[in-house]
Amino acid sequence: MATQLDLEEQEQLDQLKAFWNQYGNLITGLIVVVAGAYLAWFGWNWYQRDQGAKAGSMYDEFERAAQSNDADRSGRIFTDMKERFPRTAFTGQAGLLAAKLATDKGQADAARADLTWVAENGSETEYRAVARLRLAGLLLDEKKYDEASKQLDGVDGTEFAALAADRRGDILMAQGKTEEAKAAYQKSWSAMDAKVDYRRIVEAKLNVMGLNPAGAASGVETGK
Repeated sequence: MATQLDLEEQEQLDQLKAFWNQYGNLITGLIVVVAGAYLAWFGWNWYQRDQGAKAGSMYDEFERAAQSNDADRSGRIFTDMKERFPRTAFTGQAGLLAAKLATDKGQADAARADLTWVAENGSETEYRAVARLRLAGLLLDEKKYDEASKQLDGVDGTEFAALAADRRGDILMAQGKTEEAKAAYQKSWSAMDAKVDYRRIVEAKLNVMGLNPAGAASGVETGK
């Protein structure tokens, strides 16, 4: 009986050896690939969390400088964040705030540079869109109409379409293209949620131009 068991065990062992000889390298390779992928995924997530935590710490410092209205210091911190943590949301957020501070201080060049960086490098679509909208406004103030329009061409996201159309209307009005501006404002008003307060500002622009946005589709105009 023991001999029979020994023979069966030996046969199973031989089958296992044959199987391993045929598929062992493949199995080992798959294990290595799976393990490598897991380690890469784990390492990347750890790196992202670590970068986010460090960027968050710097953003806290940046925010304190911003609250003190220290545009120079906040600008230096933002520069460090761009170099060390360019792909974090904190850096994009800092860029928008740095641009606002620079604008308030009358530092147009610095504000334009900050917004340009966020528009081109921000990790979040929303931050890039906001940066382009604000940058278009700065360029409009400088009467750089073509450059301002190009910034609006790069605005992504349906949630920003109405604001982009409104800003485009401002640019067209500044160029004396009244009818095209009306169309842009009407597009903005139609795309904007009725609950959004800013819609009333767009409506006021249309009213000043003699247009009732609610009746524009049927050709109804207000009296001037």
